[in-house]
This record gives sequence, structure tokens and C-alpha cells, in this order.
Amino acid sequence: MSIIFSPLASLRQIRLTPSREDGIPQDLEDDLRTYGAQLIQEAGRLAKLPQVAMATAQILFQRFWYVSSMKQFGIRDIGMGALYLATKLEECPMRLRDLVNVYDLLHQRSNYLLEHSSSSSSTTFPKFTYLPMAYSSSRFYDLKNAMVISEMQVLKRLGFNVQVQLPYGTLVSYCQMLGLVGNQEKGIVENAWGLLNDSLQTSLPALFSPSTLAASTIFLSVHQIGHPLPDRWWELFDVDQKDMVVVCGTILKLYERLDERTGARAWRMSEKTEQSLGVARINLSLSSKDIRATGKPSSPEPLNFYVHAYAYT
Repeated sequence: MSIIFSPLASLRQIRLTPSREDGIPQDLEDDLRTYGAQLIQEAGRLAKLPQVAMATAQILFQRFWYVSSMKQFGIRDIGMGALYLATKLEECPMRLRDLVNVYDLLHQRSNYLLEHSSSSSSTTFPKFTYLPMAYSSSRFYDLKNAMVISEMQVLKRLGFNVQVQLPYGTLVSYCQMLGLVGNQEKGIVENAWGLLNDSLQTSLPALFSPSTLAASTIFLSVHQIGHPLPDRWWELFDVDQKDMVVVCGTILKLYERLDERTGARAWRMSEKTEQSLGVARINLSLSSKDIRATGKPSSPEPLNFYVHAYAYT
């Protein structure tokens, strides 16, 4: 049986991404990663693509920024190229023209919202109307060429290693082994599935294996709903607790960044969950044991991930 290999970022790429090497702050890079992944998700929904195509595109998108800088390539263009490539990989191809139109619609709608939100204090705007491009216009050909070039850049920069192992099957298998599938009234599996989708808006798919992502989202889901599980159940799946802490903290930080924009509180880590993780403040130090499953080289120096104390309060 063939094994699908999921390439992960190296320790050097994690420490200093090409974008941060070019002077882009980490917070800005995280926000741009999230924005590009959300564009891919929205474009895929408008184009009625299957979720596997959108997830594959988001993972390729996140990998790309560990080998390329955001100063050299546009977020929208690389997202278009990744989604166009993913439709071929997942055998759900769509016409290039249709995908260009979808991204143009999203671009026009974004400009419309920015224009009206800055020009008026009222929350009631005129209805947005999409103005399609003429297929003979220079704008259409510019977008089409940008998509084709971006697809080639994704292939080139990733060394044509575009195999993606999606974590959804792993999530379902783990839930079945833990007896969570029968708890449909609690929505544990559905909640974990949603958390897994949201994790694709961060760099996590390029840092951790599908098994770690699946176990971490199950952990967050069962603690949010309050469903008991055996102690240290993640060891059954050979998942390291420190890796799971990093994944959970990154997802919570994503929600916190979104909360700052909306003014709402999407998630709050309970004290019980914090105690289960065994950490309220973490300065994660990688050793050869910690990173054996991820394949990243060992380092005696502490590596500051995205986990901070405020993610657990």
C-alpha cells in the first residue's frame, strides 16, 4: 500500500519565513495567510466546489509561504493559482474563465464594502451589484494570465510536490475509535470538523501531521461541549501533547484575532481545559523527542510558536 507523504516546514523556515526575512511582521503575515485562505474558501463555495478541493488549495497556499515571500507574490493571485491547481488534483476541474469571474466578484464586493464603510457611518448600504467583465477586456486577460502564472509558481516553488493528505478521514476514524460518532445530539464531530476547517486558515497544515490536527480539534470540541474522555487519550494515536498544545493555541489565537475585528467572543478556553493541557503559560522547547513525529530537526534553542498566555484566558 502506498503512503501519502505530507511535507512539513523545516525548523529554519519556521524560525524565519521568507516574508519575515523581507521585513513583514509576523502578525501581518498571519493575517494575510488567513485572508487568502478565506478568499479560497469563499471562492470555492461560490463556484460550488467540493470541500476537499478548497482544503487542498488552502494547504498548498499555506505551504507556499514557507518557500516564498509575500513581497514577491500577491495573496489573491497565489490563492487563485492554488485553487485552480487543486481542482485538477481533486478531479473536479472547472473552467479558468469561471474561476476568474468568481475572484473578480469577490474583489468588487470587497472594494464596495471598503468604500461604503469608510464613506458612511450608517450600517445600511445600497445593494451590491456585480458588473461582469467583458471577455475581451484587458482586465480579464490580466487576471487569467495571473492565475496561470501563479499556478506554475506554486508547482515550481513546491518542487511539484503537491501531494496533500487531508485530515478529514483521520478525524472521522479517531471519533469512531473514541465512541464520539454516536453522540450526534452533542455535535462533537461536527464541531471538530468545523475547527479543522478553520485550522486551514493558519500555517498549521504546513507544520503538523493530519493526526495531530485531528486529535487537537477533537480535544477542543469535547472540552467545549463538556464530553468526558479517558485521560491522555491522544497517546492512543501517537500524538504528542506539546504539539497538541501548539495547535490548540494557534486555533484560539485565530479566533481572538477575528474577535478583535468583530467585537464578539467566539471562544473561551475553560479552566478545566487549561488544566488538562497542563499549561497556562508556555515557552515551548523543541527536542528530538518532541519533533520525532513531525520530521523537523532538533534544536536546543526554545522556539517561540504562536502560543501565548492570553490564548488560554
